[in-house]
Amino acid sequence: MSPLEILGDAGAVLRAKWYFRGGKNIGEKIRVWGRASINYPQNMIIGDRVRIISTIVPVEIYAMSPNALEIGENTFINYGCSIAATQSVKIGRDCSIGTYVIMMDNDFHGLEPDKRNEMPPSIPISIGNNVWLGARVIVLRGVSIGDDTVIAAGSVVTKDIPAGVIAAGTPAKIVREF
Repeated sequence: MSPLEILGDAGAVLRAKWYFRGGKNIGEKIRVWGRASINYPQNMIIGDRVRIISTIVPVEIYAMSPNALEIGENTFINYGCSIAATQSVKIGRDCSIGTYVIMMDNDFHGLEPDKRNEMPPSIPISIGNNVWLGARVIVLRGVSIGDDTVIAAGSVVTKDIPAGVIAAGTPAKIVREF
């Protein structure tokens, strides 16, 4: 590792400590490159060695209630991602979250015209271990994605996806099994 890489890595560790200050369940050696928007770290459980790239476009992470967001160890989150956890979003260990991925456990408004200013109930999201979400994937509330699954770029995940498959499309459908 070159001296510049060591300094850059040290800066990323310090930046992570700053962004996740006040959090009680924050792992070791977390790194944040760039400027992120981290709201309510005290409501997050972040595993060891989580890496967040927030250089080109900021990563936005929001956790409304206690333990609302869990990110497993060694997970990578790329720039432009938006994760909103009002009740529960769980991301397993060793996951790769591509650019501009959106995960929300709540729609934040009703569909009916007279209920558009009302917040509907949240439904938890669960992402297994070693899951790869490609660029611009959208994961809607109430979805579970099994271990070792790949979701192709641009997919919208509206229903549960089992372990060990590749899913693609809008809505996402299984295209291959491992």
